[in-house]
Amino acid sequence: MSKICFETNRIISYFRKWQVVILLITMCSLGSCKQQVKESTINIDHCANITADDKTSVDSYLQQFASKTSKMSGAYVLEDGDGSMIARAWLTQHAVKSIDIQYFIFSVDNIGLIACDYLVRAADRGVKVRICVDDMMVDAEADDIMVMDAHPNIEIKIYNPNINLGKNLFEKMANVVTDFRHVNQRMHNKVFLVDGQAVITGGRNIADEYFDYDHEYNFRDRDIFLVGKICEPIAASFEQFWSHPLSVPVSQLLPADMSPTYSPSMYGKLHQYACDTTNYWPQIRARVTNLPAAFQTLVNQDGIVWSDSVQYVSDDPGKNDGSQGLEGSGKTTEALIELIKNAQKSIDIQSPYLVTTVETRKLLETAVKRGVKIRILTNSLASTDNLEAFSGYQRDRKALLKTGVKIYEFRPDAACRARLLTGALREKPTFTPIFGLHAKSMTIDGKTTVIGTFNLDPRSMHLNTECLTIIHNTQLTQKVQQGFDDEFKLENAWETTLQWNPDSDVNLRKRTKTFMRKVVPKSVL
Repeated sequence: MSKICFETNRIISYFRKWQVVILLITMCSLGSCKQQVKESTINIDHCANITADDKTSVDSYLQQFASKTSKMSGAYVLEDGDGSMIARAWLTQHAVKSIDIQYFIFSVDNIGLIACDYLVRAADRGVKVRICVDDMMVDAEADDIMVMDAHPNIEIKIYNPNINLGKNLFEKMANVVTDFRHVNQRMHNKVFLVDGQAVITGGRNIADEYFDYDHEYNFRDRDIFLVGKICEPIAASFEQFWSHPLSVPVSQLLPADMSPTYSPSMYGKLHQYACDTTNYWPQIRARVTNLPAAFQTLVNQDGIVWSDSVQYVSDDPGKNDGSQGLEGSGKTTEALIELIKNAQKSIDIQSPYLVTTVETRKLLETAVKRGVKIRILTNSLASTDNLEAFSGYQRDRKALLKTGVKIYEFRPDAACRARLLTGALREKPTFTPIFGLHAKSMTIDGKTTVIGTFNLDPRSMHLNTECLTIIHNTQLTQKVQQGFDDEFKLENAWETTLQWNPDSDVNLRKRTKTFMRKVVPKSVL
């Protein structure tokens, strides 16, 4: 498999360039970011010395929790990208029955290619792999996607395929012009479910920058690892998306003659690329191998928090299909509104994009007036990857501050990079990547934590399908709160006031580009 790329430009603007003219230009350039699997050294079998313990299973490691899993849910927050990536790799390596994957972005970089290698190897063992990806972020050679889908144990479906895969330029333009709302309804859920027993969900997509592996720009993100009873509603939600008419098998979107005849040898280059130590840090596979010992240490130290009060909330596929214009609500929107309405003392929020509406500001202001202290951490102009979203935030920043909410903007040189970077990157002294915020999380009254995919913006409220995990547990919330409190500090974030903001510290070119984005309506940001 030479190049599987489920991303339109390396996430430069999180697909928010939704003004018609800008979108049409973007579509005209689709296909420009094709990346290649590098040829491995000729006549060298890089996989020969890599072995895996396939005798164990996820189930065997979870047996020690058998008395709890039927009635409770276990949760562990994955703060650093390295640990979150290794957890996915280990779960894939030890899956026995099924792997169900739901993502907005699945990229072609090192993380994505090695992930594909693990998935193919799992499928070779008989594991049923189902992958559901949003159409907007599919940017690959069609025949390469079909190669992956050709494996008898791998199925790929594309959500809402109206703008990209299998469409020519005329069809893309026609869909934008004639059905602008439907084009904007994207699937933003992120779920990684193994054997129906263990789940990773949260803010991370599959790409280098979500796991702290990019040399130039990384996201400060957050996932949560879940086992036990909570897996049931997550599995049910995945099935709802998988069986929905909006999720279309990739084989139905492309000509039948593009489907290759399956052969194990068709994945040879992918395997060699993923085994070649020049493409990843060798200690990564060692950490995957050693994860059971690290997991047991976590168990012994009560690192996994057990609770009978964990909720999973997911929007339905086709969210707000019957609504007019670009408005509407959803299950995740309503859940967050209720949490804010019921807060008594404090609300701390991390959201990379902060585009508020009159209704949002009234909701927050009402909470402030009843004595709730609200702090929001979002990206600064210097750290953001999305100028369109930042321009929307700029327009109402003062109005939001006037509600009594405190706003902090993430620094690109945040001191917390030192603990967020992977161990492998910390050993590289020649570069220090910029960090931008991507975590979508909330703590309430010191006893409730929300980790999910929801941004504080109209798109998440009205258009995207989103998902949230809500944990009512003081022990877990206190751990998350410690990270929040650290990232509100001056070395990690600037406090923005009515009198001052850090925009002027950014070069004139970026400020000008942001100003020009004000032509994009806030309703699609």
